[in-house]
Amino acid sequence: MTVDTAPAPAASSSAPAASQHPRGRRRIRPGRLGLHAFLMAVSLGFLAPLLLAVYASLRPYQETAEHGYFSLPRSLSFDYYRQAFSDSGMSTYFVNSLIIAVPGVLFALFLASFVAFAVARLRMRGDIVLLMLFTAGNLLPQQVVVTPLYVLFNRVPLPYWMSESMTMYDSYWAVIAVQVGFQLGFCVFVLANFMRTLPQEILEAARVDGAGVWTQYWRITLPLCRPALAALGTLQFTWMYNDFLWALVFISDGEKLPITSALNNLRGQFFTDYNLLAAGSVIVALPTILVFLILQRHFIAGLTLGSSKG
Repeated sequence: MTVDTAPAPAASSSAPAASQHPRGRRRIRPGRLGLHAFLMAVSLGFLAPLLLAVYASLRPYQETAEHGYFSLPRSLSFDYYRQAFSDSGMSTYFVNSLIIAVPGVLFALFLASFVAFAVARLRMRGDIVLLMLFTAGNLLPQQVVVTPLYVLFNRVPLPYWMSESMTMYDSYWAVIAVQVGFQLGFCVFVLANFMRTLPQEILEAARVDGAGVWTQYWRITLPLCRPALAALGTLQFTWMYNDFLWALVFISDGEKLPITSALNNLRGQFFTDYNLLAAGSVIVALPTILVFLILQRHFIAGLTLGSSKG
């Protein structure tokens, strides 16, 4: 009885050598490395003013006046933040900004979702023309209509419990109405394009089950638009919260002005402590940063949805 002792055939030369490409290790392409470096540089460029403001707000004015803002710190403290919050009366102005921004965001999203649903999900004549009209409103510079709106709001009557002046002028309603009017077109444009990406079969199945238009809108389409609504809500809150033009034009009572006007209270008649002003600016920016952090997951999902679809 003989046993075959022939050597086993050699491994194919086409198989990649394990020593050349270790498992788990990825080659870093120079192009991707350069892209990341560019994005980091751009991010730092955008963050540089905020970081400089935070750095300056923690240092005494005498130190920065003597050594400059880019010098190493001798001492750091939060005294300017306490002083900025108390001297400017920010608690009152914060409430005023919320009174304007929160209803403005809710009204803008609610009304825009109505129009977007009609344009994107219902078969109606002139839907493209209607969408173009709403989008064209964003092309109109806001400063052009300041004078006509000022005259109009001085003539539109309101009950005394809504406005002490008996008109829309010098009331929060004037600022809210203008904010909603100018932001409505952008919200309609974004929501309509978002709703077009939703499967049409969902509404067809709802119609078969006897769902009316309101059910299709409120219980089916609107919950699916949560990422887009979160992204728009974050943007709208930031824009309405930071706006100062319309409040300056339509509100004469200093106690009703938004938080952006509180920074003006930190400027002296003959001298301005810019470190104190920087602390006030950081405090004013905190609510928008907080809103973004809370809605960050939905915000990013709303911006990137559909980016991977063919």
